Amino acid sequence: MRFANFWLQLVVIFLCLKKHQSTKPANSSYEPGTCGGCSHLTLKVEFSSKVVENEYIVAFNGYFSATARSKFISTALKSTGIEDWRILPRNNPASNYPSDFELIEIKSGQEDGVLTLENHPNIKRVTPQKQVFRSLKFVDSDPLTPCNETKWSQKWQSSRPLRRTSLSLGSGFWHATGRHSSRRLLRAIPRQVAQTLQADVLWQLGYTGSNVKVAVFDTGLSEKHPHFKNVKERTNWTNEKTLDDGLGHGTFVAGVIASMRECQGFAPDSELHIYRVFTNNQVSYTSWFLDAFNYAILKKIDVLNLSIGGPDFMDHPFVDKVWELTANNVIMVSAIGNDGPLYGTLNNPADQMDVIGVGGIDFEDNIARFSSRGMTTWELPGGYGRMKPDIVTYGSGVRGSGMKGGCRSLSGTSVASPVVAGAVTLLVSTVQKREMVNPASMKQALIASARRLPGVNMFEQGHGKLDLLRAYQILNSYKPQASLSPSYVDLTECPYMWPYCSQPIYYGGMPTIVNITILNGMGVTGRIVDKPDWQPYLPHNGDNIEVAFSYSSVLWPWSGYLAISISVAKKAASWEGIAQGHVMITIASPDESELKNGAEQFSTVKLPIKVKIIPTPPRSKRVLWDQYHNLRYPPGYFPRDNLRMKNDPLDWNGDHVHTNFRDMYQHLRSMGYFVEVLGSPFTCFDASQYGTLLMVDSEEEFFPEEISKLRRDVGNGLSLIVFSDWYNTSVMRKVKFYDENTRQWWMPDTGGANIPALNDLLSVWSMAFSDGIYEGDFTMANHDMYYASGCSIAKFPEDGAVISHTLKDQGIEVLKQETIMVENVPVLGLYQTPSEGGGRIVLYGDSNCLDDSHRQKDCFWMLDSLLQYTAYGVMPPSLSHSENRQRPPSGLGVLQPERMEGNHLHRYSKVLEAHLGDPKPRPLPACPHLSWAKPLPLNETAPSNLWKHQKLLSIDLDKVALPNFRQNRPQVRPLSPGESGAWDIPGGIMPGRYNQEVGQTIPVFAFLGAMVVLAFFVVQINKAKSKPKRRKPRVKRPTLIQSFHQTKTPSV
Repeated sequence: MRFANFWLQLVVIFLCLKKHQSTKPANSSYEPGTCGGCSHLTLKVEFSSKVVENEYIVAFNGYFSATARSKFISTALKSTGIEDWRILPRNNPASNYPSDFELIEIKSGQEDGVLTLENHPNIKRVTPQKQVFRSLKFVDSDPLTPCNETKWSQKWQSSRPLRRTSLSLGSGFWHATGRHSSRRLLRAIPRQVAQTLQADVLWQLGYTGSNVKVAVFDTGLSEKHPHFKNVKERTNWTNEKTLDDGLGHGTFVAGVIASMRECQGFAPDSELHIYRVFTNNQVSYTSWFLDAFNYAILKKIDVLNLSIGGPDFMDHPFVDKVWELTANNVIMVSAIGNDGPLYGTLNNPADQMDVIGVGGIDFEDNIARFSSRGMTTWELPGGYGRMKPDIVTYGSGVRGSGMKGGCRSLSGTSVASPVVAGAVTLLVSTVQKREMVNPASMKQALIASARRLPGVNMFEQGHGKLDLLRAYQILNSYKPQASLSPSYVDLTECPYMWPYCSQPIYYGGMPTIVNITILNGMGVTGRIVDKPDWQPYLPHNGDNIEVAFSYSSVLWPWSGYLAISISVAKKAASWEGIAQGHVMITIASPDESELKNGAEQFSTVKLPIKVKIIPTPPRSKRVLWDQYHNLRYPPGYFPRDNLRMKNDPLDWNGDHVHTNFRDMYQHLRSMGYFVEVLGSPFTCFDASQYGTLLMVDSEEEFFPEEISKLRRDVGNGLSLIVFSDWYNTSVMRKVKFYDENTRQWWMPDTGGANIPALNDLLSVWSMAFSDGIYEGDFTMANHDMYYASGCSIAKFPEDGAVISHTLKDQGIEVLKQETIMVENVPVLGLYQTPSEGGGRIVLYGDSNCLDDSHRQKDCFWMLDSLLQYTAYGVMPPSLSHSENRQRPPSGLGVLQPERMEGNHLHRYSKVLEAHLGDPKPRPLPACPHLSWAKPLPLNETAPSNLWKHQKLLSIDLDKVALPNFRQNRPQVRPLSPGESGAWDIPGGIMPGRYNQEVGQTIPVFAFLGAMVVLAFFVVQINKAKSKPKRRKPRVKRPTLIQSFHQTKTPSV
């Protein structure tokens, strides 16, 4: 009995020790103290940048020696009169090689002649040199945060800032998909991300990343770090005389990719090439990156990780170099940014078609709240954005190498990026024919093998969660081909195909635009043969839809676009149902093996299309969103609508109903409205089809023809709702900004909205906004409201209804730092035009209550009431009988804003063009004309459900068998729609993972089982010895053992 108790106590002690070890915090170079007395900290990384005075990057059309570059610049500057200039030395490993750029310094007062450099035939572009700052800050966090976890977030100065509370684990940090709820238990166990993604299966096959060159562009790495055994080269591109990492971020990233012990990386035998591009003061320059990129091309790097990004997709030298890198077969992996959960917040270069853009999830497969969302925004307003991110993976609580040893847990998409980079490095080492591996084929394998997360849309998860083993299977049976992202278009599949699935299509509506990315795994360049073919399925009513195409004339590097416009045929104006068909597209690419003969290789891809058609809704339920007159950064300085957002001055989210006005769009759809987007001038839409034109935060000017047409449209029954914002020239001068793309302080080109242009548009109805700026809380119709840097109504017709409130004069506060309350500020006006059958006009002075970017209190209820008024002419009693209703202002004594003298709006405007005097309107552009593809009908039956894993051509997964030494691992298989991507593991283990937690519990159960068996035999032996013998009667001790045994249940 005592012996059995001893063994049971030993088992309990072992389990306690095991639990203690699993929760013990790892050593970290970041923590200021031990866990016992540590304050719970969050590690924030902030990015900002500014232009370097008097320094310019001169980009050439090719690679030239230093002597040739100097001659080109000298020749180009002779005609400009610039004499005081010099070429700045760049002492780095790339100095001895030809280069495609030079860094020059030009003394103050001579900058005007700089752009004449571009007249030289060998000079491509001249741009200012940029200085990039990155700051690491410790701030207090939620006390429930485990001591061994540090939240890593990054923010550019021009990005949407993350509030501290959003980083707290206790305040809804994760956007849950309802998959698991036992987060606290999982957080208690440190996770080895490589084993979680089953890299150990490939390790046991002998693949460990050998002979693969992977570059880490970061803060460096110490020479004798114990975690790395194959650091091939460390290079310093900064102005500091050290190669070591003084911050720890570069060490962590390198560890996730290639650590060989403790917190193991994916590819421990890979060749690490460390590029130190940030100083210990967290400073970098564009020229450092350009030189380092050139050196990476020279060194024939295979994989490059870049865990930085920003919103400026027009930073030409940087973007051009990224394209050149991938064109030279460098697989670039980059983080999409930490600006979530707002949509339209993708960072560059991860938003590029040839770059693998990575988003973040937690270990419960929930999309991280901080992870940026799609769509891409540079196609706006005329087109539509593309699907990004490409893939998501673990970015929360990921363990990596500490600066001097030990392990550290960090979070952010800058952590998810090296997870994918490490996986890509490992995958490259598994391929026998390395010539098959390129940026396109690797992306094809990753997205075709990704596991879709349930309840998450395409702009949050891309193609889904990284699946390393399935990617290995696909990559090792891969044949060069083209593919599409996304691989099908199903406007009926929600929520994955949001926003396409959120609204059916109908005759007379604006065409639905789907922007498809073409990936060309056959070569760095390619073309579309002839034209895409539209083949409707007659049994599935495919002839009820019409399709038009727009596409890249050349696919380079490795990719291009295919924009598909989908509309309903006239014969289906009253029809309801599902229509299906497919698009066939053939890609041609030069055959590398037979370049001398000019031979090409071809790949034909099918794009299934499925849409839901309904009868055309009534006019009163159709709302037209004006996208054409919205402008955003880049390229110009368009300030935020809320002046309180001093650390986030730029309006860069696109102002689209599917980006920063997403919540408003969802609300309107839930109320039964159909929202369409106008990406062309007012002269290009049929106003008789729509009940209300919704104009929110317009920054663009208006063509005279637009003003005339809108006046006629309103007279014929179209209603107009305008949400404005602030515009005050004195305040605009106060919030001047040192722009990253010019070398001077300059004022905004508009305010929050272009009120002078809006006043020109509204003047025919005797309406106008003022230049006042107001802020404050108030109550309207029993709803709490917040007015955030809005303007007031300066002039309104006498027979209209105006609502006023008491607000603070924010303009005075900004200019004089004085607080003045103003009574009876007109904020809302409603007006019925006098013509018979005429429409109604509504003005409101602030759009922040609709904008997701910085909204504090929404006004969706008010928008509902206003749409009821514009559609049916019924004014809500809460407004018509409001105690805050006042007599409409006549405009006397109220200043109306004038356009700021010397503004540069014409540089970015689609309406204005430069003149010797004031900018003048351009000629009115022609309306977009779609050329509908000739249908080639097919008498085929389509599948009822289009979703399945992307199946690349000529791939047989059965030929690439996984090892059989782990029979307990579940088999990889395709999932059905809505099914979780979890492994089906018996025995009650947490689904969705076969990771280190599970691996660590197996020895525990084995030890426990062994102890139980041993205790059983001990008891049996003692029982046998306890039987009484004839010659020697037993003492009482055996009787105790006997009685103890008899009291045990038979199940033991």
